[in-house]
Amino acid sequence: MAPVSRSRAIGNIPTPVMATYYAQRSGAGLIVTEGTSPSPEGLGYPRIPGIYCEAQVAGWKKVTDAVHQNGSKIFLQLMHTGRIANVANLPDGIQPVGPSDIKAAGEIFTDSFGMQEHSIPVALTLEGISRVIGDFIKASENAILAGFDGVELHGANGYLLEQFLNPNVNNRTDQYGGNIENRSRLLIEIVEGISAAIGPDKTGIRFSPFSQLCGQSPYCKDEVHQTYAYLSEELDKTGIVYIHISCNPDIPEKTYQAIRKAFHHTIIISNGLTAETAEAMLQDQSADLVAFGRSFLANPDFIKRIEKNGLCNGEGPGICPLQKEYTDNLLNKSK
Repeated sequence: MAPVSRSRAIGNIPTPVMATYYAQRSGAGLIVTEGTSPSPEGLGYPRIPGIYCEAQVAGWKKVTDAVHQNGSKIFLQLMHTGRIANVANLPDGIQPVGPSDIKAAGEIFTDSFGMQEHSIPVALTLEGISRVIGDFIKASENAILAGFDGVELHGANGYLLEQFLNPNVNNRTDQYGGNIENRSRLLIEIVEGISAAIGPDKTGIRFSPFSQLCGQSPYCKDEVHQTYAYLSEELDKTGIVYIHISCNPDIPEKTYQAIRKAFHHTIIISNGLTAETAEAMLQDQSADLVAFGRSFLANPDFIKRIEKNGLCNGEGPGICPLQKEYTDNLLNKSK
């Protein structure tokens, strides 16, 4: 089950209804939660959960217990929204941050004032970057304390980690800006820190190459391709358990192939799949696992519906046994 934001955390603390929600969907085998902030400044949206205080850890523990009782595994997605934020959604005295002070276009919903423009972010200093890295590492440790089987870094959809990758958003002139290697540095350092803290077998990451979500203005296509080829090579060295690719029509086949060639661990593909296209990816080995997000929202028994070919939206036959076999093998490594 791919991550889908639900905005049901009260005071940014997971609620009992969230435990029920995830438990109902534990037929997925592996669940990746909604985006969860590693720190107060990363909350961005109203009512999203965090994992930086004891009350949040305790709230998430009820979720993981409920999911594990049904025999599934669950990873926590760590999402720092960066400049995709409004101060009305953040605790008092906290400002949005980003690689630079470049404001994101568009608006964001706030509970207090309805739709508002994104706030101007504060450009992170080197000290601030060090703090962000520490926040992610501590959040991953808290996730394990809360009973999660691992964490997925949200390096996609225009949030903080992808903001550093994009030269139209990142205009830094220090070691975290400029060329591909420098713009990738923060992401890699966070992956390395989390892997050292909780183990690479409990660490995954989500990418969305060529995505223009959250004001990510496009840059040179060859440079985008080279960025994700480079990241895949470097992440392969860390031994993390998976790269989760959120598909979009602008990703060229050569970029999928570059990631697949460079990264020798698990590749998860999601976004817009039907049962037929998902099975085809498993059969031709372009993906090791497939993930569904929106399909689970109204169908907590989505997997059973696929097995029985009972979907009402025209999706095709059931997922082949390769999916279950590979999932079982992957999760056994995380025990």
